[in-house]
Amino acid sequence: MAETGRVLVVDDDETVRDVVRRYLEAGGFTVDVAGDGVTGLRLFAQRPADVVVLDVMMPGINGLEVCRRLRQASQVPVVLLTALGEEENRIAGLQLGADDYVTKPFSPRELTLRVASVLRRARMPGVAPVAPESRDGNLRLQPGARQATLDGAELPLTAREFDLLAFFLAHPGVAFSRADLLEKVWGWDFGDQSTVTVHVRRLREKIEPNPAKPMRIATVWGVGYRYDPVTS
Repeated sequence: MAETGRVLVVDDDETVRDVVRRYLEAGGFTVDVAGDGVTGLRLFAQRPADVVVLDVMMPGINGLEVCRRLRQASQVPVVLLTALGEEENRIAGLQLGADDYVTKPFSPRELTLRVASVLRRARMPGVAPVAPESRDGNLRLQPGARQATLDGAELPLTAREFDLLAFFLAHPGVAFSRADLLEKVWGWDFGDQSTVTVHVRRLREKIEPNPAKPMRIATVWGVGYRYDPVTS
């Protein structure tokens, strides 16, 4: 199978690292591994990965801090590995900009599919059928370039945030439930709907003048969310 990208796996459990590495390599990926956060950050600086698989609970610099530092310099897709019962850590990771998560114990095959999914979305135009360029007032989105700007300044959007914004812009005035958005933007038939909530919150922080009183991404109580253009 042809190489599909470079993945950095950061986990302090040697068995987990070995199993994940073997499955990812079987899926066509080139894999770097690190047993702690400091080594992971150093490897990423030396050989930037296309996707980072990151364990949350590690001694020393934990996965959340590694994710935060990665986000300071890169929009590389991040998939978190979290344990059952670590909902607060999952939410915190998503708030820091992680794109996806898999709960331990996990299927290595599922993880490989999730990695392929986030990489595909990061490399290709948005999942929504948008025009070559979409505009809404001072907001401009270019799917082909995977670029969004506000008042001419580029927005630091993760792959998921970009796809979510592209989907909203393609369907103005339509209310979607969180389950709908999970299916249409994430491609999941099921999953933790708080993922959508966190990504909407992060997107509001980047495109709304006052995220607490959003003008564009409206909450539709009892349903989900609706995108209201600021220009008609």
